Amino acid sequence: MGADGPGAVVCIRMAVGLVFLSEGIQKFLYPDKLGPGRFDKIGIPAAMFFANLDGLVEIVCGTLIVIGLLTRLAAIPLLIDIILAILLTKLRELRPGGFQGVQGFWGMAHDARTDFAMLCGLIFLLWIGPGRWSIDAIIIRGARARSLTADVAAEQVS
Repeated sequence: MGADGPGAVVCIRMAVGLVFLSEGIQKFLYPDKLGPGRFDKIGIPAAMFFANLDGLVEIVCGTLIVIGLLTRLAAIPLLIDIILAILLTKLRELRPGGFQGVQGFWGMAHDARTDFAMLCGLIFLLWIGPGRWSIDAIIIRGARARSLTADVAAEQVS
């Protein structure tokens, strides 16, 4: 699993990572609206625990994606996070009466646009990797260079 994708992948990493990072921070800045208060309002049990866990995961994994470190690994908990967000907050809008006054598919599609974009961005990063402008790529290039140097040294000794 290399990190030699196009440098332009950094744009996807920034978009995805910064959205999750900022959302995670806001769960702690605005606990009633975006953290435990919101989790409680939508019926998530142990709202304080899960909101704080969610905020922490979004901050840590969002930061890892922004800097391009352990990118594919960081995408996995965020995929779980965004799928749960869609299931718990967006699909209920399809029910009669909707949620927060929005009704039907188009209301849900409008409200879920960022969620769907994050889902696609995370799948892209899991599939393509962090790109060549990432810490992952620097680590891999360094490991390849050390391996090549070791191979050359071993051949010279033989």
